[in-house]
Amino acid sequence: MKAIVVREAGGPEVLNYEDVPTPKVKPGWSLVKVMGFGINHSEIFTRDGESPSVKFPRILGIECVGLVEESTTNQLQKGQKVISIMGEMGRAFDGSYAEYVLLPNDQIYPVTTELDWSDLAAVPETFYTAFGSLKTLNLTEDDSVLIRSGASGVGIAALHLIKAKYPNMDVTGSVRKESKKQTLLDSGYDRAIVDDNGHLETTEKYDKVLELVGPATLKDTFNNVAPRGIVCNTGELGGKWYMDGFDPIADIHEGAYLTSLSSGEVTSAKLNEMLDYIKQYHVEVKPTKVYRLDQVREAHEYLESGHNLGKVVVVNK
Repeated sequence: MKAIVVREAGGPEVLNYEDVPTPKVKPGWSLVKVMGFGINHSEIFTRDGESPSVKFPRILGIECVGLVEESTTNQLQKGQKVISIMGEMGRAFDGSYAEYVLLPNDQIYPVTTELDWSDLAAVPETFYTAFGSLKTLNLTEDDSVLIRSGASGVGIAALHLIKAKYPNMDVTGSVRKESKKQTLLDSGYDRAIVDDNGHLETTEKYDKVLELVGPATLKDTFNNVAPRGIVCNTGELGGKWYMDGFDPIADIHEGAYLTSLSSGEVTSAKLNEMLDYIKQYHVEVKPTKVYRLDQVREAHEYLESGHNLGKVVVVNK
């Protein structure tokens, strides 16, 4: 099969398109024909050598959509449409940057959807993360919402999920460059603010905040939360996994709440709940850019350029 193999840490040039043996099924695992997958910042971190637990050579890819090719359990049938997310996929074992991927049976989730492969490929990690995060925020139609890192894939997904159900909800997105504010507004945000080196340039207070930059800015975020508001810390786009100097008593103001979502908390039922929501509210899920498997290097370059808005996907024809 064709796959993208990383043999050593580095830039996009280490993403090698080559022939490798197609994986053989083994007890407890099944082979999935990869029809598409999204490109994620965490895969760029791993490619750069910033994931200490990952050993090279490795086929990256923490998510995929596809069809069951061969299985060791009767619960998965050949040709069944499935999604897989995380679970050390593309880290402890080879991932989805390939024509086929071998996955643990309990990490393969059957789904029912009429979305085409390119649209479905934009959904798993990005929309599932956004959907789960919004559920933890307990949104009501009168809420004011801030999405920190509004131009990210999860940020745009969250915006689309919110606006599909609550078209009149006031949603603000943050962006690092003044020049990109209009792009956010054009994408559907009601307001756009600048995130200047980890500081939000606003005095506004928000009822609900989706924190996608993560520990690098979480302390600053609480300066802009309304009394008894909720912050969901989901992303780690700021490149920090942990917080230093955070005092919950001093830094969480006016009875606000902090919650989180791990994209590893996945079930088939939850994925289908999300897909039903997308269908019911006619949520826009179309990716911003679609590449072929032999163009993964270009896909990484595009995502790293900072020019993207929304999800970048790869589709196997």
